[in-house]
Amino acid sequence: MRPPFYRRYVMIALLYAIFGAATIFQMVRINYTPFARDLIAKSEDYQGVRKTIYPPRGTIYDRKGNILATNQIGYEVGIDLKYVSDPESIAFATSALLEDLDYQHVFGLASTEKRADENRYFVLSSYVSKETIQEFEQLKASYATRRDETKSLKPSLSGLVWTPMQQRTYPEGTLAANVLGFYNYFSRENAQGVFGVEEAYNRLLTGKPITVFLPNDPYLVEALPDIEPGASLILTIDREIQKMLEDTLQEALDWSGGEGGTIIVADPKTGEILGMASTPFFDPNQYWTYQDTFPGITPYNRAVGSAYEPGSVFKAITMAAALDSGAVDLNTTYNDATGVYWVENSWPIYNWNLGAWGVQDMTGCMRYSLNVCLAYVAIDRLGEELFYEYLQAFGFGRSTGIDLASEANYPLRLPDDNRWMSMDLATNSFGQGIAVTPIQMVAAISALANDGRIMMPHVVRGVIDNGQQYHVTPQVINYPISAQTAREMTEMLAISLEEEASGALVEGYRVAGKTGTGQIPTELGYTSTLTNTSFVGWGPADDPQFVVYVWIEKPTISQWGSEVAAPVFKTVVEQLVVLMRIPPDHIRMQVASEQ
Repeated sequence: MRPPFYRRYVMIALLYAIFGAATIFQMVRINYTPFARDLIAKSEDYQGVRKTIYPPRGTIYDRKGNILATNQIGYEVGIDLKYVSDPESIAFATSALLEDLDYQHVFGLASTEKRADENRYFVLSSYVSKETIQEFEQLKASYATRRDETKSLKPSLSGLVWTPMQQRTYPEGTLAANVLGFYNYFSRENAQGVFGVEEAYNRLLTGKPITVFLPNDPYLVEALPDIEPGASLILTIDREIQKMLEDTLQEALDWSGGEGGTIIVADPKTGEILGMASTPFFDPNQYWTYQDTFPGITPYNRAVGSAYEPGSVFKAITMAAALDSGAVDLNTTYNDATGVYWVENSWPIYNWNLGAWGVQDMTGCMRYSLNVCLAYVAIDRLGEELFYEYLQAFGFGRSTGIDLASEANYPLRLPDDNRWMSMDLATNSFGQGIAVTPIQMVAAISALANDGRIMMPHVVRGVIDNGQQYHVTPQVINYPISAQTAREMTEMLAISLEEEASGALVEGYRVAGKTGTGQIPTELGYTSTLTNTSFVGWGPADDPQFVVYVWIEKPTISQWGSEVAAPVFKTVVEQLVVLMRIPPDHIRMQVASEQ
């Protein structure tokens, strides 16, 4: 039997259930309406804001501790609308002290209608100098004093605010800019390193940003957490050597009429780049003018970004391969009776002066830079398979892996390529029909100066992170030739310079090296009278401590590497031995004999 009022109880329970379900449904619905989302967002704004804090970007030093890239404080100038009482004074002051601001524009922003339910802030200018901010401070204080004396609300800069912000600076200006790259800090949240070290090591330099909650209630604000700065870098670059290279390169272009150029100095035993100068020179402190200095496809750093036909400096690679493989020895001779070598009886190869040089041993072939002799060595002695095996072992056809952004690489055309011809083997043997970058040539030639070892070229010597310093360990890339072959090539090329009375010789120091004059291909073939002149050399010959590569592009004073690039090499080495504190040969040998 049902209790009294059963139906009434059931009805009341049902009503409560319906009311509860309706309440829950309504709560869920309200929370997902656009109005609710706006309300939640505003409530968070009232409580405080979440702010991403970016750590200071790491500093970049040269190998001796000189600062090449660091940070300085700039200021963001803006208008906090809720505190503005005098739009006219704000507009006048900012347009007078900040040249890029227009009075009418600022006045319009400062006169914007205020809203009680939101804070409004307008950015006027970023990265304003400390000196300009000091002028604002003096002006603001002067206005405030006048207002107190006159009991008037005008004039006033109330609402004009400035907050510190970090900006990248390069204290040495254009020095080593081609190695450093730049940091496009105007992009703020999307800022990143561009080119060079700044791009290659962007993640290390940037550090790890953190997001924090900042309450609006000043009683709830706590000190901002400590944030680790980005890692700092110690480069292999020597500031004094770099400055000397850039000055020498500019002087060389001025007297030779060259269109551009590159000079690289490397330590063949470690792969460290001691200096790397390339044109055009550029001031990364004004990085926004980048496209004016580097129009079109102009590479930021020719040393790693330009591939070109090197000419006769490449003969050192061909001869090293031939000696190492046993295809020839130092006593092998070639009879240059006619001054021409016929490839498959169809295509003629001529010497640089179209002359014939008679019977020459391999040292003579290099001394007189005979195209016909090197074509003979590549085709009749080495053969296509062995020749290209050595070229790949020397690193041609692939990137060196140098720790700089935007390294170019021109593919090596091999015999299994449909476009390859026997003529390619002939011309490649003396550096035509093959494109390389200056850094590829430096890495490959270093094997001749380092007992057959190619070291990984690099520009970062160490990293400082979290209070610890880490050193970069030199790495061997490959052993393309034996130590004996390397020493034979060094002696051969030292003798060649001495017998030729080359303009590259340096008094007191025995050096080895090779000139290069590369024709420049056009759409119609090798029709241009302009050339790429180059010289690669190393020394001291008995204990190489440096490799120097010089490339002067399209000189007008002369088309020959022996007359343009070789004297530049001499100028560089004469200063380099002083900066590196390398004693003359006779003093070194005397000291060695006494030990």
